Amino acid sequence: MKRSLVTGCAAIAIIACSGVASAQTKFEVKIGGDAFFQGAYVNQDRDQDTRSTEFANRFRVIVTPVATADNGLEYGGRVRMRAANGAGNVRTMDADRAFIFVNSSFGTLQAGTINGLSDEFGIIGPNVEGIAGGPDNNTVEFLNGSTTYDLLPSTTNNFRALASGDVGTKIIYLTPTIAGFQGGVSYMPRSGDSHTSINRRQDNGGFQDVVEVGGTYTNEFGGFSVAASAFYQFGDAVDDGVGAAATRFEKLSSVHAGLNVGYGNFKIGGSYAYSGDSGYDKSVTTKEKQDIWIVGAQYAAGPFILAANYSHSRGNDVATGTTPAKADLYQGGVTYTVAPGLTTGLEYSYLDLKTDAVGLDDRAHIIMVDTRLAF
Repeated sequence: MKRSLVTGCAAIAIIACSGVASAQTKFEVKIGGDAFFQGAYVNQDRDQDTRSTEFANRFRVIVTPVATADNGLEYGGRVRMRAANGAGNVRTMDADRAFIFVNSSFGTLQAGTINGLSDEFGIIGPNVEGIAGGPDNNTVEFLNGSTTYDLLPSTTNNFRALASGDVGTKIIYLTPTIAGFQGGVSYMPRSGDSHTSINRRQDNGGFQDVVEVGGTYTNEFGGFSVAASAFYQFGDAVDDGVGAAATRFEKLSSVHAGLNVGYGNFKIGGSYAYSGDSGYDKSVTTKEKQDIWIVGAQYAAGPFILAANYSHSRGNDVATGTTPAKADLYQGGVTYTVAPGLTTGLEYSYLDLKTDAVGLDDRAHIIMVDTRLAF
């Protein structure tokens, strides 16, 4: 019933958004992208067999062919290609966005490989990716290789709706924006499968028939600005294996809400995400409910942005899903705009990890320099 309802709504949205287009105009191909280079120094209590310094980088190119028909219908596609993770002499490329879209007075329809609604539009506070001192800057990835990284709660790097960051092939409908409000709904048949990675079997883990619904609100009142978002995501769990030996997981039920308030050059805000037992192995008896609080503030002064952030995450460990853990992450940073599209930032982060595993609590200091290019 759920799949038929969502598929029917999608069909109606396609018809409504498309209308009747006459002569096609010439496509305009827009090219943009971004890149970062990060260098970090890490000092932690449990640092056996780990390095103190490390580098990371990412480069993405976005290609958007778009055209407008003479009835006003805008349509096209978008692909975001990136230099993917690699070690040694391995060099790979992938595309974490690859979808077609239609824009009209009835709203927007997107279909293809794209993240979920809360990942694309959900508010996490004023300090978004690229602002030093924010939660979305790859910071805790510099703990990779240590036992601490494997013991981090599942929510530490996943602070929106639980499966919203999955780029599984999906269809999304966004309403027109009315008085600052915009709603949306998405449907993904199966997590983990994108592009032409088709797998109709239901014994390989993950989630299926994933629906996400919610919306955003933005407005200004005098010198104040307000931005808010709320999304709910649900879906069925898929067993890993068949028969009596199969591993069975909890269904998906996840909520994310965020709010920002600004006045002049100052902004404050935060978010909360709760996913409960979603995705946990049903046979595991020690389960920490999955949630994360984020609170942040920033002040802009000319080319500088001063930022501070705090997050508290809970959940079972990300590596095995069997060990309850809690992490407090304190961050502060300054970002300087060198030139249009070019920034550099200095960030300090302190992580306090507590787990139910005896003797594996940890504390870590991370100092990171982050330089970014946007074009």
